[in-house]
Amino acid sequence: MTDLSRDSYNIAPRRRIFRCFGAAALGLAGLASKPLYAQTSAARGDGPNWPGTLQAHQRQVVDAYAVNAGFPLGFAYTFLVPNESAAAVVVLRHEAFPIALTSAMWEKYRIGASMKIIDPESKAPATKNPFLRPKPGVLLVDDMALDRLLERGVVFGACNIALMVQSKMLAENAGVSAEEAAKEWAANVVPGITIIPSGTWGVNRAQEAGCTYCAGG
Repeated sequence: MTDLSRDSYNIAPRRRIFRCFGAAALGLAGLASKPLYAQTSAARGDGPNWPGTLQAHQRQVVDAYAVNAGFPLGFAYTFLVPNESAAAVVVLRHEAFPIALTSAMWEKYRIGASMKIIDPESKAPATKNPFLRPKPGVLLVDDMALDRLLERGVVFGACNIALMVQSKMLAENAGVSAEEAAKEWAANVVPGITIIPSGTWGVNRAQEAGCTYCAGG
């Protein structure tokens, strides 16, 4: 790991401990004999209708406010493994927002280098979304990939405030205006992810829909 900020340095030991524990937990989860199917039955809607009606009895929202090596996606996965009829909601906000973007945006705006996000495959600053359609074996468990969770019905919301702030910050990397960057980012959110007014709004809405809370870190 390189160029860690002071805040990142302070929490690094905790993350190293968690990584060891988390790897074991995810590895065990991967031994589940049945495929993972999240029965969300969510009538997904934009704006005030998000996250829709969650029919499952067990429901949890993962508050992803940092990329955290993709562990917010892992938390959604491990919640669903023992609860195949459960519903999982993931809110991508603050520093975790780039998970919602296509690889083209990661490359064009140099998101990995600018936000110090390491690709687990290359071990270097990510030039693509490392959690979207990764090669087999790159992530701790293949089924925690963003595209696989979407296929299984996990409901994703991406914070519009984070989109506006971060696209403005990185617009210069692509040689475009802040307005152009914001429009391009909004047009290149991964299909299946809903842009919501704000991440904190989304966490509240998910809890109002009956979800318990999980900090994504």
